Amino acid sequence: MPTNMEYSEEISLKELFYILRKRFVLILALTILAMTIAGLVSFYVLEAEYQTSTTLMVGKPKDYQGESGIEYNELMLNQKLVSTYGEMVKMRVVADEVIKDLGLEMSYEQFKSKVNVNLVKNTEIIELSVSDNDPLLAAKIANHTAQVFIRTVKDIMLVENVQVIDTAIVPNNPIKPKKLMNIAIAGVLGLMLGVFISFLMEFLDNTIKSKEDIERHLGLPVLGMIPDDRH
Repeated sequence: MPTNMEYSEEISLKELFYILRKRFVLILALTILAMTIAGLVSFYVLEAEYQTSTTLMVGKPKDYQGESGIEYNELMLNQKLVSTYGEMVKMRVVADEVIKDLGLEMSYEQFKSKVNVNLVKNTEIIELSVSDNDPLLAAKIANHTAQVFIRTVKDIMLVENVQVIDTAIVPNNPIKPKKLMNIAIAGVLGLMLGVFISFLMEFLDNTIKSKEDIERHLGLPVLGMIPDDRH
């Protein structure tokens, strides 16, 4: 024979399923509505964003020597200086030249927001990625920024052995928006909203509409029902 606690948990579980079944149409409608809105926004409102990247390998400054007069190990030195080179990619002197050469109608701040520099850990490699709504323009900016950076770093840091490993190519597929993911997230949120509203409506509704309501709320068995002959 179940204990009082087990009986209480059983009743609560039954009530849970009863509410979800009772408001199933509402929950389903909100879920479909949320997914539909997310799909329309993702496919027809949000503008596609493309990303491409180029990789560069940088060397040590010309005639660089340590305090003791003994030349540093070239590989270790390059790895230490690569973070400095990475910051130089986004310098105003580089950005202004790229903007001028390509005839871009954008500010220095807008250029910086499009360009991202990733340093490959424990290597001499810098990955320069560019995002833009135009895939062809993204590739042009990435490749030209790499060339301008090479000239700039040679002048400032006296680095001779800077070379492009991979040039940026025109991307075919956008990185944003992630349409299917947006729809899936919207579906989950719509489902959660539907469940929340269902429980809220049930909590605020204290009327009795069926024999199940009598049995659940009053704890009395229903012996009979009088049909409504008004229709």
